[in-house]
Parts: sequence; structure tokens; C-alpha cells
Amino acid sequence: MTFSGGSYDEITRWLWNFLTSHAKRVDPRIEILVEAGDGREGKSYGARFRIGDRLGPVSEFDFAEVAANRGGLAWCTALAERTKERARIELEGVAAAGAR
Repeated sequence: MTFSGGSYDEITRWLWNFLTSHAKRVDPRIEILVEAGDGREGKSYGARFRIGDRLGPVSEFDFAEVAANRGGLAWCTALAERTKERARIELEGVAAAGAR
């Protein structure tokens, strides 16, 4: 049995929790900001990684894709790996900025 579907607000919370938990495995200072609502309501999300004052670019997520796949092991595993990779890239940016 897979767990998928859900309201826009439920999926927003799930996505934030999922991204946060995997990003913090790379570095506990990383915060995730999920852009939802307004023009995105029911359609999409934007997620940004923040470390201190550094705010990364927006990663786009389609609401229907996340809702349909959040219960799938393969999809979640791939998203976890992409999340950790983005977190490492953001950390490298912080380190590079600090070295200047």
C-alpha cells in the first residue's frame, strides 16, 4: 500500500518536513523555505535552501507529482538524494563565500 494524495496544505507540510529532514542530515544549519499559496495554490511549490544569510535558488515542485508519488519508495529515495546534493552545493557556496 502506498500513501499518496492529500490536500494542498497537507502536501505542503509533507514536502517541507521531507526536505528539511534530508537537508539537515547534511548540515543542521540548513533551513528550508517552501513557497506555496497565491499563484501556486493547487499547482506547484518552490523550495529554497537557506544557510544563515545565504538563500539558494528556487527548486520547483509540481503539486500533482508530489501528491501522487510521496508514498513511492523509489521516488522518495531519488528526492532525498537530490535534496542532500542541493544541501551540499549550498554548503560549498557558503564555504566559498567565507574564504573570500
